[in-house]
Amino acid sequence: MIVAKNIKKSYGNGESRCQVLQGIDIKIENGDFTVILGASGSGKSTLLNIISGLEKPDSGSVFYDELDITKLSESKLTDFRKKNIGFIFQQYYLLSNLNVEKNVKMGADLAGNKDYRSILEAVGLGGKLHKYPAELSGGEQQRVCVARALAKNPKFLFLDEPTGALDEQTGRQALDYICQLQEKFGCTIVMVTHNSNIADMARTVIKMNSGKISEVFTNKLRKTAFEIGW
Repeated sequence: MIVAKNIKKSYGNGESRCQVLQGIDIKIENGDFTVILGASGSGKSTLLNIISGLEKPDSGSVFYDELDITKLSESKLTDFRKKNIGFIFQQYYLLSNLNVEKNVKMGADLAGNKDYRSILEAVGLGGKLHKYPAELSGGEQQRVCVARALAKNPKFLFLDEPTGALDEQTGRQALDYICQLQEKFGCTIVMVTHNSNIADMARTVIKMNSGKISEVFTNKLRKTAFEIGW
């Protein structure tokens, strides 16, 4: 379980200082699919970065079970992320000089996973192993990112606007792949989005506004990627 307690974060100095998170408390159950929903500037991406260990808060704590990651040194925090966490961002961050297989193998190597080819098959890239990023469509590049993240066998998968650069068809396909692979591998998913339709896919929805939690609810009836509006 991830538990964040009284998370505060600001940027800037003096009169330009901006309080982005104003005392956030959340709990995310193991195996959950949680969506953090909010408009641009609500603080949702900053919260994602903090609970995933990419940034440290000004104050407050983030626990993974009994481990407070905010107290870890940078080297131990990096090691924790390598062993436990996968990331998928709106930008693909693929290495242009490596083909599909080698981009995904980078993620697999972090966890010593030699079975990464099965993940490439699962996301429909079995026939694209030797293609380079420039030879792929946007949807295919996003699937490489999904495969690279899952090749680490992460316990926790964090996604920041993963469909923001995709058209409707490829966006739905990417979300469907993510849900299928969660069912197969059992990881906890935390996704940030401004798209309220995507929140219909989640079990838990956390709404943010102006650096605060405005609402938390559970979807009684979850929709698939092909049932939601767009």
